Amino acid sequence: MKLNCIVVDDSAIQRMTITKLVNESTNLNLVGDFANALESKNAINNNSVDLIFLDIEMPLINGFDLLDGLKEKPQIVFITSKADYAVKAFDYEATDFLQKPITKERFLKAVKKALELHQLRNEVAEDLGEAIIIKSNLKKLKIYTSKIKWVEAFGDYIKIITDEDSHLVLSTMKSFEKELPEGKFARVHKSYIVNLERVEKFNSKFAEIGKTKIPISRNKKEVIAVAIENL
Repeated sequence: MKLNCIVVDDSAIQRMTITKLVNESTNLNLVGDFANALESKNAINNNSVDLIFLDIEMPLINGFDLLDGLKEKPQIVFITSKADYAVKAFDYEATDFLQKPITKERFLKAVKKALELHQLRNEVAEDLGEAIIIKSNLKKLKIYTSKIKWVEAFGDYIKIITDEDSHLVLSTMKSFEKELPEGKFARVHKSYIVNLERVEKFNSKFAEIGKTKIPISRNKKEVIAVAIENL
């Protein structure tokens, strides 16, 4: 297993030290190294990056600011000379926190943590079952159908609401409905498809998913009742 990683540190010497350690590791693939957060952001958005070795104190944009601007965050190993940042670093769900000067032994320990977490996440992902590929914001995304709460019409688009986010996709409701696993979803309104397993309660007018009430068409109330009963 190899993790794609980048190194972000404004110190040329520290950057060289870390990239040397990365290149010596059989479990890491260096996508790039960057002297500032702005340069690294493009690499993160345009490549598959699993892990960032990230300095905290940098000019213009510090390490925390970089993470705040990312929609999807890879694993993070923070690198800093100040232990004071440790608590805040773990607020960002850091995989590890390395204090300068970095030893090879400590670096390899951080890599081992990252590999174990990556493997665990993949195992969890496999348990999520069926997935579909969508195109949103010019990017292809893999969406697990079990994480879709509902789908709604949105002009020429559809809006897919998941546990973590929402995605706009150029599609019709009819076309998208065909991509969903049969028996798990129901078109309860001309503008709504619901994940039946996520419906907490319903009546003749609404299906409730969390705090959201999804309207049910008059001719669809029997459909949802039968579908939920057959789950």
